Amino acid sequence: MNAARRRRALACVVLASALVTMPPAAAPDEQAAPAVIVPRYVRPLTSVESGRNDANPVWTRSGKLIAFERSRGDKKEIVVARADGTLVHTIYTQASEGGKEPRFFFPGVVEEVSYNAGIAWSPTGDRLAFTSNGGVGNYDVYVHELGGKTTRLTTHKEKDGQADWSPVTDQLVFVSGRTGKGDLYLLDVASRGVTRLTWGTSPFLYPQWSPDGTKLTMLHGNNENHDIHVIDDVRRPAETLRALTTWPHDDLRPVWSPDGRKIAFYSNYNPAGDPKTWAIVVVAADGSDPTEGAGLAAKVVATSVLPDVERGPAWMPDSAAIVYVKDDRSEYNPLYLVDLVRGTNVLVKTETKMNHDVTCSTDGVIAFRAQVDQWDQIFVARLKD
Repeated sequence: MNAARRRRALACVVLASALVTMPPAAAPDEQAAPAVIVPRYVRPLTSVESGRNDANPVWTRSGKLIAFERSRGDKKEIVVARADGTLVHTIYTQASEGGKEPRFFFPGVVEEVSYNAGIAWSPTGDRLAFTSNGGVGNYDVYVHELGGKTTRLTTHKEKDGQADWSPVTDQLVFVSGRTGKGDLYLLDVASRGVTRLTWGTSPFLYPQWSPDGTKLTMLHGNNENHDIHVIDDVRRPAETLRALTTWPHDDLRPVWSPDGRKIAFYSNYNPAGDPKTWAIVVVAADGSDPTEGAGLAAKVVATSVLPDVERGPAWMPDSAAIVYVKDDRSEYNPLYLVDLVRGTNVLVKTETKMNHDVTCSTDGVIAFRAQVDQWDQIFVARLKD
């Protein structure tokens, strides 16, 4: 082989080697994750005012209405607003004079202390369930018809609450102290018939329906250790109850992904063993993932998380991301988004402080609580497409 041919052959080898080792060009849907997410808009839901605190926003399934809790001193109200912040009305209850049934009215008529919270919308968004003490100290589950009456659904002497409305039927699951432990019950809204679902030596808490309305997830345990459980068939609760976690770490507030395939929850698992440091864990809802050990630890998707026990991790509507609050007081507890496909955690730049109570509508609008001049307000934000 002459020198010219050897040079041409060597060039071909070098070119082929370069083609083999050269990384492929990124596809359009595989672009690098942004360093910071700047929302299309961030604004207060309603007018910012002092003298009250707003918390725990909950969207209707249509995303057209949002309800939240408003505190004025020791009194709590439930405020219903449209997505643009226009107020619809306020629910407030106290016991009737000389009677057992509470009265419902607009705030400002009387000022007796009451507690109204724990919001759960009906599938059609025309009713909401909530927990109230009626101004008399006993907590029960109520249902309010928008523009209409409010009805007390439970009357047991022990506390009832943490109701969640089935997405497909007129049934509520709720927690009751009537067994002395804290068990789950199914309530038919029309007939008010109640069916017990769990029998445990320790409490079952914070139940949530699966998106198809056939299953439930909840936490079960004691103050030192809660595990995540699922009931696969509410018609056969005892036979279909199973554990998703069985390790010694505390697991709280499970939430189904919108597609029903995954469950996200808070856990105080961390390599340092600090019980006050929380993470978000995402597991398969069908139980195919490990329930403990290194296998479950590998399912951690976000660390140093500020847990929101009232609402749980906030899924985005595509089931591919979760918005959460980073436990970082030096940065005023900012919002972050974990992309479950890329495996990235990115700051959501809202310019708000001391964030909490994050939730997301079915069309992707984030609602959350933030502090303005030491008073808590509800904000809404839409991420860019």
